Amino acid sequence: MFIPFIMAGDPHPDITVELALALQEAGADILELGVPYSDPLADGPIIQRATSRALKHKMNLPKAIELVPVLRKKGVKIPIILFTYYNPVLQLGEEFFFTLVKENGVDGVLIPDLPFEESGPIRKLSAEAGVACISLVAPTSKQRIEKIASSAQGFLYCVSSLGVTGVRDTLPDELESFLTEVKQYSRVPVAVGFGISTSEQVSMLKNYSDGIIIGSALVQKIEQLGDRLLHEETKQEALNEFQRYAQMLTAPLGKRCTP
Repeated sequence: MFIPFIMAGDPHPDITVELALALQEAGADILELGVPYSDPLADGPIIQRATSRALKHKMNLPKAIELVPVLRKKGVKIPIILFTYYNPVLQLGEEFFFTLVKENGVDGVLIPDLPFEESGPIRKLSAEAGVACISLVAPTSKQRIEKIASSAQGFLYCVSSLGVTGVRDTLPDELESFLTEVKQYSRVPVAVGFGISTSEQVSMLKNYSDGIIIGSALVQKIEQLGDRLLHEETKQEALNEFQRYAQMLTAPLGKRCTP
């Protein structure tokens, strides 16, 4: 299972739609759609820069949610998970947030800075809206891993290493044992993210998890293609290059049928 992350509005809201379609064609099974936030605690420099670019286009939480039906109309059929920090949800109002999420066909939400122990009200509202509330689990105590994994919804996001997102040359030696432990307790598919940026890493992890989440490497590629994506005469070529890059990264997962 391939789960890519892109930032809504980067490098432009219209291009977000086309990038999502390219990822679907590349074999993505689920799309994580990031919401730009001025204080992205879990994100490294690459995604922080994407946030800045998206904010210049006035992208925010309501607009990101309203982008989902646009994606659907243009042909995106895979589940869409909204990746947002808690403060924008609080500012919008938790109940109104889930009303918008439900009305616009969002399949799940992921709030990285909301501790599991404090997520009860959010999980209750998500259940009432029929939306999966995706949990993150990091390599911490066995008791906490068991508690989070046993109550996970949709899929369980395993953080490969402590710290922020970003491209990493190496992954922790203990990652395989961590994933094995999580799978003992989880009743939903287990996906791993944070730092996965090469096909070799994907190959190493595919036998220990049900899904591979790739964010910073793809966002960095979008940054590199930025100007070409924004000009009509070079846009399609840039989209094709982006799609080939995503396929190259995930080649170890094998041939997958697109929707």
